[in-house]
Amino acid sequence: MSLSYFKSEKKLIIFSLLIICIYLVPLFIFGEKAHIRVHDNLDSNMAWYKVLSASGQIHGPKNATIPQVINGLPRNAYGTEFSLIVWLYSIFPTMTAYAISQMITRIFAFIGMYLLLKDHFIRNKDFMVFNVGVALAFSLTPFWPSGMLSTLGMPLALWAFLHIRHRNGTWKHYLVLTLLPLYSSIVLGFFFFLFAMGVFWVVDFFRGKRNVQFLLAIIYMTLLYLVVEYRLIYSFLFDEEPNSRDEYFHARLSLWRVIRLTFKNFVLGHTHVMTVHGLFILAVTLIALYLVIVKKFWKQEGAFIFLLLLNFILSAWYAFWFYKGWLPLTRKFHFMDTFNFARFQFLRPLVIYVGFALGLKIIWDHSKGWRQYAIFFLIAQILLLFCFNDEIIYRKKPSVSEFYSEDLFEEIESHIGLPQKDYRVASIGIHPAIAQYNGFYTLDTYNNFYPLTYKYEFRKIIEKELSKNKTIRTYFDEWGGRCYIFTAELGKHYMFKKNSKKTLKNLELNTEAFKKMGGSYIFSAVPIENALDNQLVLDRTFESDLSAWKIYLYKAL
Repeated sequence: MSLSYFKSEKKLIIFSLLIICIYLVPLFIFGEKAHIRVHDNLDSNMAWYKVLSASGQIHGPKNATIPQVINGLPRNAYGTEFSLIVWLYSIFPTMTAYAISQMITRIFAFIGMYLLLKDHFIRNKDFMVFNVGVALAFSLTPFWPSGMLSTLGMPLALWAFLHIRHRNGTWKHYLVLTLLPLYSSIVLGFFFFLFAMGVFWVVDFFRGKRNVQFLLAIIYMTLLYLVVEYRLIYSFLFDEEPNSRDEYFHARLSLWRVIRLTFKNFVLGHTHVMTVHGLFILAVTLIALYLVIVKKFWKQEGAFIFLLLLNFILSAWYAFWFYKGWLPLTRKFHFMDTFNFARFQFLRPLVIYVGFALGLKIIWDHSKGWRQYAIFFLIAQILLLFCFNDEIIYRKKPSVSEFYSEDLFEEIESHIGLPQKDYRVASIGIHPAIAQYNGFYTLDTYNNFYPLTYKYEFRKIIEKELSKNKTIRTYFDEWGGRCYIFTAELGKHYMFKKNSKKTLKNLELNTEAFKKMGGSYIFSAVPIENALDNQLVLDRTFESDLSAWKIYLYKAL
């Protein structure tokens, strides 16, 4: 290898890191005025971190509760204190923590994919531009923010495991396996990755490769996750109180809908593991597959074919997990409902982008005239991912400050004039995370792990509304993660901004049940025309130029 090779490679890496920084600039410049993902982000996790930090229960015992949420949400619902993202949000302001987390995740996603491709898949120095370019593209994917390195850290983990498997593992590789559990989640990615590593070891074993070091490395990382996620393990194995996960029913799709979902997922992906692969990466995949078939390079390009098949199998597995044919088994084995095995598809970002790199190499190798197309597809994919920057995708959504509206809710708190711990509120037409973020004690919440007895009590408040609308009834009864005041007129919508013309005309709440649970006020994003019929009286309306909402404050009589 020549010195010029290392210099050019170094320049490409520096350029890529600069591109990642440019991608993240809006978060650092705009701060709370930035536009970011709402679903499973602003409406939940970001508020959870603040509530947990304010509760003083970060290190709380296993049976501790968070009184601010549903009169005592189990502390274990907010996950482990050994996750570094919890401490980021505890130490820094919300958007500073968010921006730092994004930077950490994307930089290590780039490093991991680059090292994986360079050391194990495309070792030829002539293809370093693909190694660096695909790593850059991978790092720019719109991953689920609170997943951290749960999926984007898999290339780095695989890089370490493959070195150990090849018996050339060093302290660096074991350091990777040690640190990743502190910035990722076992249920949001690494359970499935470690299972795949276990299958890998078993295949090796039956092929005569008795690699004990590889097996011990898998066991080591698994044990670390069990220690880090001790709250989850305790709740799953030893908490005998029924919780909301016990009424999660996933197997309801017909065979035709499952087949359709298989291909939809294969092309478009999933919201929690967005890979944006349905245009340029898919084109590269199909072209490379055509070239492999024409040239009959099955053995030479075995890795590419394997990853393509695995990609489709993972898509099919995801879809078939919702097939109603599972019902007999889910009734017999309850854990098949409480644990989401569909998440094996969280392996797909790793599979898709390694396949992308191999596909580009196949096109490049075909002929000199085709090399320009390989470069085009790589650059086009990077530019496409830039267009999926949060500031572009969510520009029509409320900014962070408009969403949480701290000044507006501070005004509401001042108007009520009581310590927030002395009364309970619930929201209609907006996410309860907004009230929680602003310190209010809420009867409603978005959590997928809370006592089933509470769900039944809360259901009494909205029982008549659920009876009017099958969609929200099924959503609440067969999942219930969103323990919201659903209404038949609003349906599954909970972001009615201040310019909305929507009103509630025929609301039927059990206000007595609401008051029995401690409820005093309702924050409604829309006016309730028959408020008095529900033993509610409009106290005051709150609005601000800096807020996305107009809040109608109703008091329970």
